[in-house]
Amino acid sequence: MPGCGPLAGLRILDMATVLAAPSAAALLADYGAEVVKIELPGAGDTYRNLPPFKDGKSLWWKVTNRNKKMMSLDVRKPEGLELFKRMLPNFDVVIENFRPGTLDKWGLDLGTLWKIQPGLVILRATAFGQTGPYRSRPGYARTFEAMGGLTYITGEADGTPMHTGYPIGDAIGGLFGALGVLAALLKRARDPGAPGEEIDLSLTEGVLKLLEFLPIKYAMLGQSHERSGNSSQTTAPAGVFLTRDAKWISLAGSTDALFASNCHAIGREELIKHPKFCNNRVRCDHAEELNLVFKKWFSEHDLEYALASFERHGGTLAPIYSAEQIFKDPHIQAREFIRTVADQDFGEVPIQGVVPRFARNPGSVRVPGGSVGQDNDEILGDWLSLSEKEREDLRNKGVI
Repeated sequence: MPGCGPLAGLRILDMATVLAAPSAAALLADYGAEVVKIELPGAGDTYRNLPPFKDGKSLWWKVTNRNKKMMSLDVRKPEGLELFKRMLPNFDVVIENFRPGTLDKWGLDLGTLWKIQPGLVILRATAFGQTGPYRSRPGYARTFEAMGGLTYITGEADGTPMHTGYPIGDAIGGLFGALGVLAALLKRARDPGAPGEEIDLSLTEGVLKLLEFLPIKYAMLGQSHERSGNSSQTTAPAGVFLTRDAKWISLAGSTDALFASNCHAIGREELIKHPKFCNNRVRCDHAEELNLVFKKWFSEHDLEYALASFERHGGTLAPIYSAEQIFKDPHIQAREFIRTVADQDFGEVPIQGVVPRFARNPGSVRVPGGSVGQDNDEILGDWLSLSEKEREDLRNKGVI
């Protein structure tokens, strides 16, 4: 399973669990890195028990752990620790998400890791970071979203704070994790003799970082950003509206040029120069009134007519897609973004392609996430030259 893409030749050891940190490893694998995922022998990663399931197997697992070789290893056992240390010189990056101090307890402190592999980049993803009073607390996506400020600002103005229907906090962390690894590797590429790097990724900080204006608004204006439902507090008109044929659409557009296009699309050109709506600042002051104008127009027109009118005038309208509609969309199909990949359990499965796309050195999705330890023989036999009998002994001891 050789990788192709700008990171081809890079080797990453993914010993993390569940979603955020393994997602970072998968993104790097998309770009061509060779990733070996370590799980505990037997049941493997807890992530394998998260729905949706088909025939008892997690479909989610197959996507987030795509493009990885699967190895089982218990580093808590002396033989497992020794194997880990023997493997380490083959790798450029280690990704982990255990609570601070856990690797130290297992005999894999920074000094030991860097003695074995001096240039090693270590990504450490935790709920709150390696320092601070919360450093040892556990956390999940909803923890990061709640304490990072995202949940508070999501929902209707008079309703309860809301989480999204997907653990977006983990996805955000995965992106920051991959970015951090790439930044550290660039330093090493420019200076091959540079020492290794420890990357402290607080997943809660990742969510807060994404909400750029939240702290500055509070500090400078004394205001906590509040919920506003589907209406925007920074641009108008904006919202989710229902068409005459009961289809949901989303309207946006903050610039004056886009506002003009949206007005042309609904035949209300007189709004463009109206004193209440002539620029985004005043439009935000009269957002409720402006949204009602567009809401009424959508309620009187079917989806296809509305989309055609906005496309004709260069407006910013989008249908709100279900998964079924995503699969059927001609643009998604034309760009072949959802790829069909051969799978050992189901014959083939659909998986999203690589983002972003590289024109001259593209990445790829090669295999879905596989079974626990399926590549043990290749890694231990080919890389470490362990005999079949040695591997069998390790299996019998529960080391692999």
